[in-house]
Amino acid sequence: MRSWVEISLATIRQNYRAVRALVGSEAEIMPVVKADAYRHGAVEVSRALEQEGAAWLAVSNVEEGVALRAAGIRARILVMADFLGPDHWPEQYHLTPVIHSLGDVAAVRVPYHLKIDTGLGRLGTRAAPEEIVRAVAAGPSPLEGLMTHFASAANYASSQTEEQIEKFEAVVGALRAAGVAPRYIHCAATIPVAYCRRRAWGNLVRPGHAIYGYVSPVWGPAPAAALRVKPALSWKAAVLAVKDLEAGALIGYGGMHRAERPMRIAVLAAGYADGIPHRLSNKGHVIANGKLAPIVGAVSMDLTTIDITSCPELRPGDSVTLLGSEGGVSIDAQKIARQAGTISHSVLCGIGSRVKRLFVE
Repeated sequence: MRSWVEISLATIRQNYRAVRALVGSEAEIMPVVKADAYRHGAVEVSRALEQEGAAWLAVSNVEEGVALRAAGIRARILVMADFLGPDHWPEQYHLTPVIHSLGDVAAVRVPYHLKIDTGLGRLGTRAAPEEIVRAVAAGPSPLEGLMTHFASAANYASSQTEEQIEKFEAVVGALRAAGVAPRYIHCAATIPVAYCRRRAWGNLVRPGHAIYGYVSPVWGPAPAAALRVKPALSWKAAVLAVKDLEAGALIGYGGMHRAERPMRIAVLAAGYADGIPHRLSNKGHVIANGKLAPIVGAVSMDLTTIDITSCPELRPGDSVTLLGSEGGVSIDAQKIARQAGTISHSVLCGIGSRVKRLFVE
């Protein structure tokens, strides 16, 4: 294989259990498996989570939900961002839609969750609580859940999250005063769970990043993270060629790197088409035989060049670790994100479809 990822389903299960232990009986857990489970393999991950007792799963669109049903997944599936009207909703798959506008409340024909835009400025109704009460009361289908999405959950120096919670609670209170009590109230993704912002939990939490082994850092006067999880994915690539270059040799498109001394390089069978961020050109690292090896020159579409002068035993056909641990050295998605000027979610979701997926226990 040219390039592949290894996903530990045992670690996925362990991470789910860690969330379960933290929230206890306060809330149910709805793992987020959208975007092919952050490229970890939605079907296999969903099966593992269902076996662990997850009663809910969250996806982004109808196609993702249908694929899980076709694979035999029986858990409730919330479709968070894809309601285009009742004529486009496949009721036979027993998916639960998130409704984003009061106009759709009047049209939806199945139990639904309503999203409130409390300040993120994306999907969700911004209507006043009394308008929401009237629309829900007049709607033909039952309101099963009420939800929102935080804009700045990691920023404890900002008051935005508390302001969003207050707006959300105003809608919850108005509905309850009118005799409408949604079964599920949910706001919290990974960060409010991991840092125990219990006011945001409601009775259902939506961890995504944590299921795959990551808790993003926060800033401001925040408590210590209470959740401990481990990355479930490692990423490797094969060595296609090894060669020795003289001092002064240029490497990669544009001659981005000039060898300052005689150098041994290896050419890897992965590039930006596989998901290695182009911004790692001439500054990222991989792990070769348990040692950090710098990326030299530009990351190209299908190939990446590394300096293996310090590990000359590497041969064509060997593999290196792009993401993961080897020989006591680790590179995780957060480290790659810092070097590439992006976020760890993007690093994981950017791993291309031509990278083979291998599932291990």
